[in-house]
Amino acid sequence: MKKYVCIISVASLFVAGSVVLEAAPKPRTSAVHWQLGFEFHDLQRIEVVLPGDEKPTSFWYLLYTVTNESGQEVEFYPSFELVTDTLQVVTGGDRISPVVYDLVLARHKKAYPFLCEPMKASGRLLQGIDNARTSVAVFNDFDRQSNSVTLYVGGLSGETARVANPGYDAKKPEGHDNKQFFALRKTLAIEYDVPGDPETRRDANAVRRGQGWVMR
Repeated sequence: MKKYVCIISVASLFVAGSVVLEAAPKPRTSAVHWQLGFEFHDLQRIEVVLPGDEKPTSFWYLLYTVTNESGQEVEFYPSFELVTDTLQVVTGGDRISPVVYDLVLARHKKAYPFLCEPMKASGRLLQGIDNARTSVAVFNDFDRQSNSVTLYVGGLSGETARVANPGYDAKKPEGHDNKQFFALRKTLAIEYDVPGDPETRRDANAVRRGQGWVMR
């Protein structure tokens, strides 16, 4: 299993549940705000028999290591979302049993003895490789009819942008459903192909076909 290092590049903005703008801003090609180093293993499946169940349940997870060499201490609070080509959105860590984390940690304990749960990976991240944190993002299984999925990782950069909402109605009060502006953050997008057949997916891995930075 190989480890991949994130490389800065540019990708387009097109996400489920987001407003797609004609002139969506693109991330800067060189970092002008703080940015964290992010190494990861590609998505893997794991089947877990949860307490009270007789049959196993499928989950996906991403192992990662985050390093702060930005020149300043950073508050690290990552976010992880999977968006399928069928427009299903799966949030990392949402309703995940502790049993799943225990099994993932046990599976990789030998290679990563300091692998920690997500809550312990969050918080103030000191500078230097000696302060790097290795953790895992776990997802419930997604739509088995999907053929591709994009993983969005937030919290790795301080770069933001504010764009006007083309649907804003100045005659109505500004609120959650009527925002004048959208706040976007520099986010890492990792694209995967997955088998669309449920039986094939049981024994197949996600295949990474690209990655890059987007404003989301």
